[in-house]
Amino acid sequence: MESNRKYYHPFISPTDPCPPITIKSYETPPHLYMGFQPYNLPQFSPIDALYHGTLWPALFSPYPKGGQEREEE
Repeated sequence: MESNRKYYHPFISPTDPCPPITIKSYETPPHLYMGFQPYNLPQFSPIDALYHGTLWPALFSPYPKGGQEREEE
């Protein structure tokens, strides 16, 4: 299975007055990597499904804590 977080290196202008962000990232939803929903996928309990927003753990993608996380090289 692919990672839900993707990274890229944006163009950094030599005339930009702000400090550059060398690596940016974005999230992709997990259902993009599932061609179809397989039979017998594990399921959350009803109360956990309400908490997570989906019945299936394979389709759950939490937001990162503290905003968008960055990884520097």
